[in-house]
Amino acid sequence: MDIATLVGITVGLAGLLAGFLIEGGHIDQLISISGFLIVIVGTLGATMASFSFRELAALPAALKTLITHKLPDEPTVVQQIVHYAETARREGLLSLEKKLDEVDDPFMRKGLQLIVDGADPEVVKSVLQTEIFAIQERHRIAHDIFEYAGGFSPTMGIIGTVMGLIHVLANISTPDKLGPAIALAFTATLYGVSAANVIYFPIGFRLKNITRKEINIRLLMMEGLLALQAGHNPIIIMEQLTAFLSPVQQARQKAAQEGTRGEGLATP
Repeated sequence: MDIATLVGITVGLAGLLAGFLIEGGHIDQLISISGFLIVIVGTLGATMASFSFRELAALPAALKTLITHKLPDEPTVVQQIVHYAETARREGLLSLEKKLDEVDDPFMRKGLQLIVDGADPEVVKSVLQTEIFAIQERHRIAHDIFEYAGGFSPTMGIIGTVMGLIHVLANISTPDKLGPAIALAFTATLYGVSAANVIYFPIGFRLKNITRKEINIRLLMMEGLLALQAGHNPIIIMEQLTAFLSPVQQARQKAAQEGTRGEGLATP
């Protein structure tokens, strides 16, 4: 699991707290049970109202899959597909059947199985595209929930502040208590804006980024498998799939290829 998100949230909250304390604030000035309940519970309720119970029930499983499922990196996938293409070119597509047990990724295994079974290329493409769409939909619910919560949270903070000010104005006959009461009322806005921008939105964007990366890898796999099935030259397949790599990954792959060629030339 990549802990960058957890570290980022911790650093963000620590920065907010440190800045407040440096200005002479005190921790107890930030504590408001009523503001916490209004913002957190209010945000939870509004978010739940935006989704069905079936979607909400799927959130834990989606989060677990997104956070703990380790995806292969793109260069490794390219090398794997090129290896399969070389095998198929030498021994035929049916020779890939003995490779199926070696494939850990279910998407890659499904594509290879369809090819080995002799499915039409259009059928293979359609099945894999449907699988990619299903992945997007399963993961969408996870990051959407957090982004919706990030949208509701500041508004709930404002509502909490307005409710606090109503209470303050109702007791305006005691002016010596107005200052602390107004400050306490604004803690709800602080909770709402902080939770949205330090917790909800970062988690939602992180989950969306994980989904984007997985979809990119699935598209890479699909294009590679279709090229393999069409009998394209492994070198052409490598060049085609390299477009899916980042500039840094492309540079590393090029350096590795040049190094391999150099070793081959140096061999007597």
